[in-house]
Amino acid sequence: MTIVTLSLLKAHLSTDDLLDGNALGDLASGTDELLQHYLKAAEAWASGYLGLPLSDFEPDVPGDIEQAILQMAAHLYQNREAALVGVNAYDLPFGIVDFLRKYRREVTGRAPE
Repeated sequence: MTIVTLSLLKAHLSTDDLLDGNALGDLASGTDELLQHYLKAAEAWASGYLGLPLSDFEPDVPGDIEQAILQMAAHLYQNREAALVGVNAYDLPFGIVDFLRKYRREVTGRAPE
């Protein structure tokens, strides 16, 4: 299942060579496959954070859930390693968690009696 389309992710990344299919030549299919992988990983992360399958939100997935998936996929694309070196990292307002928090199924571990 894909909530966010590949073309929307490419537009979000706003990288000209990603938007122009001819610019990358033979690498285009590999790049598309990589971007699809990042979308799949971002959707899995969002679903895990929410504690719900994303299919529970279909057919009208809220825009803030789509935005969170776009941001996570873009992060995975732009930061391909687990660590940043020589860079200060800060949480930005209206980040991924902020977009998803209101839809999250909270689990306390306590079962109702």
